Amino acid sequence: MTAPFNRWVVSIVYDLQSARSKLQSVISMKPSGQKPMSGARSALFLLLAINLFNYIDRQILAALEPDIRETFFAANDSNAMTKTGFLGVAFFITYMVSAPILGLLADRISRWLIIGSAVILWSLASGGSGLAATFAILFGTRIFVGIGEGGYGPAAPSMLSDLFPIETRGRIMAIFCAAIPVGSALGYVIGGLVGTHLGWRWAFYLITPPGLLLGLLCFWQRDPRVRADHVIQKSPRRSISDYVHLFRTRSYLINCIAQTLMTFVIGGLGFWVPAYLRYRHQSSDVGMTIFGLITVVAGLVSTLLGGVIADRLRSRLPGSYFWVSGIGMLIACPFFVITLYIPFPAAWVTMFLAIFFLFLNTGPSNTALANVSVPAVRATAFAANIFVIHAFGDVQAFWLLGYIGGHLNMHVAFLFVSVIIVFSGVFWLIGVKYLPADTAAVESQSG
Repeated sequence: MTAPFNRWVVSIVYDLQSARSKLQSVISMKPSGQKPMSGARSALFLLLAINLFNYIDRQILAALEPDIRETFFAANDSNAMTKTGFLGVAFFITYMVSAPILGLLADRISRWLIIGSAVILWSLASGGSGLAATFAILFGTRIFVGIGEGGYGPAAPSMLSDLFPIETRGRIMAIFCAAIPVGSALGYVIGGLVGTHLGWRWAFYLITPPGLLLGLLCFWQRDPRVRADHVIQKSPRRSISDYVHLFRTRSYLINCIAQTLMTFVIGGLGFWVPAYLRYRHQSSDVGMTIFGLITVVAGLVSTLLGGVIADRLRSRLPGSYFWVSGIGMLIACPFFVITLYIPFPAAWVTMFLAIFFLFLNTGPSNTALANVSVPAVRATAFAANIFVIHAFGDVQAFWLLGYIGGHLNMHVAFLFVSVIIVFSGVFWLIGVKYLPADTAAVESQSG
């Protein structure tokens, strides 16, 4: 009774929150004097669905990590956690290397062509993960998943930035990024439940068909740079100075640093929470289901709320996108530390609050990236950001937290994470000084 009921609860919460997201996107269009481009809403919902399965695929591996470790490694192998942590490293290294290359391509050819091909590639690779007979083969499939997601990562947010005006861009990015907590939660739940009842391989099989369908739907979409008469609009001329200016923009660089630290936190927690719950003697099935529900509710509401608050404060509080992001991280830290010291089930309450404030930056920080990069190099700006935040963020978190957990314990590993949370918030607050002027410079150039 427990597993079907939990599955039903997750489904109901997801449906309600999806409806909330759609209503919010419609409401958010009204205050602006500018209107979104034709096909903007359908593109938003398709990209939202793809982003949902993007994060289901990422976190389903984390939920299955203990079972995968038992399949391929001996129980007394002290380095087993470090080795399985390298599955995440394999994904993110190829993701961050392919993203800049495919981001440059997305500035030049149809973004939908890139997105559709990328989604199909990573979906097939995910199915191949379930067929892996050895750890080396599984490692290889995660490389192809990374390449696929590297094509999607830069193209999707830059397309939304082109489709929607700046006045509502924070809310649109928040809706798009709402798939992060929902997809992550569903990845934990699907991985935990399917892994327990059918085995870890079936969890990968089940997420493959929806991804293939969504990838095919992309080929019927029109790039916003193509007019109704199917003539491709001339892309803005790019010069070396555009790229040099981007990487000399202080708010962009500070945002990348803060997001790198935040990605270390989110990526590390996401991958090692199953191991931490086992360390705290929590049931894998029940514990991951509760954690999934917390992530859905706290993460989704926080992501939407962060974008709305930052947009509404924008005219009255310069640098509102960084204010919301930085303050959220600093509030999250004490709740996270308390979670490590109090017993369950009380720890679930403080974990809920920590996750809520950790996700508050998702919409605002990504909106700030778009707002300080000129349209001609916007996909490249996101691609470079992807490279940096993963190269120095969760790629390092996977092996480092696994090493600390394997040689000390998961409590010490998560205490280290709390320090990173503080530094992330501090960097966003430092960036407040530069964001308004950098945003205004791009708007004047684009106008």
